[in-house]
Amino acid sequence: MSDATARIAVVLLSGGLDSATVMAMARQQGLHCHALSVDYGQRHRAELAAARDVAAQLGAVAHTVVPVDLTVIGGSALTDPAIAVPEAPSSGIPATYVPARNTLLLALALGTAEVVGAGDIFIGVNAVDYSGYPDCRPAFIEAFRALARVATKAGVEGRAPAIHAPLIDLSKADIIRRGIELGVDYSLTVSCYQADAHGRACARCDSCLLRAEGFRAAGIPDPTRYADAPPR
Repeated sequence: MSDATARIAVVLLSGGLDSATVMAMARQQGLHCHALSVDYGQRHRAELAAARDVAAQLGAVAHTVVPVDLTVIGGSALTDPAIAVPEAPSSGIPATYVPARNTLLLALALGTAEVVGAGDIFIGVNAVDYSGYPDCRPAFIEAFRALARVATKAGVEGRAPAIHAPLIDLSKADIIRRGIELGVDYSLTVSCYQADAHGRACARCDSCLLRAEGFRAAGIPDPTRYADAPPR
């Protein structure tokens, strides 16, 4: 497939483990990937530097960072410093849920796709080993697919981009195994909700625990850089 005829995809790239794996899966399909990251005022800003490194490692044709200040809205431990990041599993939807985040991210991806002529959008949501966020479920993805068909010029002309969530039914261990097969360098990624300025993980938050357990279950050494000792 020549550059002139290659399919184009927009990949939402947070800089974490899941989105890096999705980027590698899109690249395996021969897609020319426009990586899209969003600086929404997240406390773990080190993930944006990680996204830049992952985009370079996996051969993105472009990497765009869109600034959207969700700290104005707040309501999440990731955007409001007055709300502590929980360091123990909790029932229900945790304080790290960012109101409407994935709706916003997919809307930005949808607009980008229309501008760059992308026929595919990839997002790394997961509904198996995850924190219980409502916008990581299959019902949400299906609803956004319907929205994409009516919300843009491309959609009403019958050219709405396909929205892919290839990790949605996979365990964290399966995601990691798949990424290793595709050459993802997970040492570049940042998943921690309160990573320090150098990208070192806390080893205590929900995201750190899910990630560490995923590497254990996959039987693959954990390359995560921790500020202190790794999770037990």
